[in-house]
Amino acid sequence: MARSGRAWVVWAVGLSAYLVGVMHRSSFGVAGLQAAERFDASPTALSGFVVLQLLVYALLQVPVGMMLDRFGARRLITAGALTMATGQLVMALATELPVAIAARVLVGAGDALTFISVLSVIGAWFPARRIPLLTQLTGLLGQFGQILSAVPLAALLYGPGWTPAFVSAAALGLAVAIAVVAVVRDRPDGAPPPARGAPPREILHGLRSAWLEPGTRLGFYTHMGTQFSGTVFALLWGVPYLVVGHGWSASAASGLLTLLVIVGAVAAPVLGELTARHPTRRSWIAIGVIVSTAVAWTAVLLVPPPAPHWLLVALAVVLSIGGPGSVVGFDFARTFNPDHRQGTAVGIVNQGGFYASLLVALTVGMLIGHSGSGEYTPESFRIAWVVQYPVWAATLTGILVARRKARRRAAARRSSPQVAPAA
Repeated sequence: MARSGRAWVVWAVGLSAYLVGVMHRSSFGVAGLQAAERFDASPTALSGFVVLQLLVYALLQVPVGMMLDRFGARRLITAGALTMATGQLVMALATELPVAIAARVLVGAGDALTFISVLSVIGAWFPARRIPLLTQLTGLLGQFGQILSAVPLAALLYGPGWTPAFVSAAALGLAVAIAVVAVVRDRPDGAPPPARGAPPREILHGLRSAWLEPGTRLGFYTHMGTQFSGTVFALLWGVPYLVVGHGWSASAASGLLTLLVIVGAVAAPVLGELTARHPTRRSWIAIGVIVSTAVAWTAVLLVPPPAPHWLLVALAVVLSIGGPGSVVGFDFARTFNPDHRQGTAVGIVNQGGFYASLLVALTVGMLIGHSGSGEYTPESFRIAWVVQYPVWAATLTGILVARRKARRRAAARRSSPQVAPAA
């Protein structure tokens, strides 16, 4: 097989691993109510499932980048697929809350190994001119894993039941791991091996330098502010909110999660083209996404439940733009950092949205648990979602402050011939 043809096959298998990983990540979003019944879990305890999963994912981003340099993408993608499959198998058999939480921790750990490893495969197998497009496509197509959880997995949950559904998810993860071992290679035959990993002191220096770069922080706050609302909605609280808060059926609520993916698939190339054509307006794209999300939620929360179906569909459409909007943060990391620390910068940026997501997911659960009767009610959900507004305010402030500093530093680089300008 010609190198170009094999590159596409390698990418397709890596993409399938990420797609299945997104299915594992979002599988709890359609199982929240069943989990509450199965484990007799309060809203606060239920939010702990996703909080720990997201915390593990976020904390592992930078260490995974270091492991990627040492062990290669093929090993990490395989390990990630097997770890997530193990977590789903444990979840299938779990009858106690601590065991179920441990299962989601495994899912979060395996998920953390996957995405940036697939991006590493793209960088090794494709010419530079194709890398930005394939990065966008990987993030875009991988989100169709949410459809696997919202449709077939949900059908298994509401049909055969809890154990067959999660055993099936584990089996799919095992199949993907086998495919990765058989097909994926870290680099084409004959390509030079990567440089040796840096010593610990240089790694710590790179971490510090990447964070002190205002462009990295601009990407971090962009990723944080655009991503968290849709993530919390899809991963945990969306289906319970629609079912309990607005009287939707479980199948209709799962269908709305599918709409999030479809609209996101349309929005991603549009935002990618806008980012490429107007690089000096990238921060305004992020601000626009954040403000639009806040306005959509305000419109829904001001209406006494149940809200009209069209308004909830409109909310889902706006939330779907958050995922593609968060990719703008990676572009800041790429253009404001030199090549030798771009992996570290991307890892830092990728933590932003997940830290915000775990904070909001946990707080929503706590507010539901401490409001009124401590049960799922339309009014308890309505109060709990208000926790998003301080996060939006903080991220908008972070974007504006980091943008001003990034522009000053870029201007200083342009005026000083001794300092290499940012890309």
